[in-house]
Amino acid sequence: MLKKNMEAIITVVGFLGAGKTTLLKHLIENFSANGWNPFVILNDYENANMDVQQFAKQIELKNIKPLSGSCICCSGIDELRNIVNRIPERVQGVTLIEANGTSDACSLMEFLGVGMNDRFLPPIQVSVIDVKNWQKRGEHNELEANQIQVSSLLVLTHLEKINQNRKNLVIDELKKLNPVATIVTMESLDTLLLPKLLPSVNMAQKLDHQKAHWSSCSIDLPVLPSEKCIHDICRALPKSILRVKGCTKIGNAKAYTFFERTPDGKVFIRPFNGVPITDSKLLTIGPGSEPAFLEKTLRTVLSINDEVHYHNDK
Repeated sequence: MLKKNMEAIITVVGFLGAGKTTLLKHLIENFSANGWNPFVILNDYENANMDVQQFAKQIELKNIKPLSGSCICCSGIDELRNIVNRIPERVQGVTLIEANGTSDACSLMEFLGVGMNDRFLPPIQVSVIDVKNWQKRGEHNELEANQIQVSSLLVLTHLEKINQNRKNLVIDELKKLNPVATIVTMESLDTLLLPKLLPSVNMAQKLDHQKAHWSSCSIDLPVLPSEKCIHDICRALPKSILRVKGCTKIGNAKAYTFFERTPDGKVFIRPFNGVPITDSKLLTIGPGSEPAFLEKTLRTVLSINDEVHYHNDK
């Protein structure tokens, strides 16, 4: 028999850039508005502290825990369990975990379901599906397909300018891989149904997850002269580097600016909430992520921008 006030654990998985953070913000907003008390765990290879600040206006920082430098489906699973087991008991509590974009979602569910305090319900998983780029990942298609196979709920994103044929094709492929999952769009998602979901009973294919253990690194960033410099840095880094993100000041601005490049090459720039704990950084994930290479790329971009600025001033 389930104990009263048992707490749901909801893990959010999906490929890099699929929209996991957008979904997490949506869940936090809706749970909070309906009297729930979310606790959030953020996992990333590099500097998850930077991501924490994105949620500062939605939830108290004491209720967000970053988990950096390890993959929670394998080397970081013990630390993840310890974090979850130490979460304070709350009325109407719900725990939300955002896994990094290379997680083996099947192993995560298998390992996370063992060793948890008995006040927690069995964890359930939600996958975010980038409809535009689904199975267009080349050598990473196997990982993307694996990430949806033991999820109870599949949330479709990036539907802008997608025709109905493409949407239907993706849904058909998802149903073949996971015939028991519910499929919804972000707009039609009823957040309050999530704690009532049951763990998936779908059988998953085995994945050699070590192939998805990509290199990652970070370097210090100086104050950049303009937003154009951000675009130049993102453009100069090869496509093999699947995720680029950073935080720094621009020009004479006192506030910090956050930026990221998604796997499809789009660059997003927005204000950063507060001051980054690790100061200004450039972070990358994917083959080719090496500090020396990032330093060289940064020097080249800044040199070109300085030269252009010099000639414009003459």
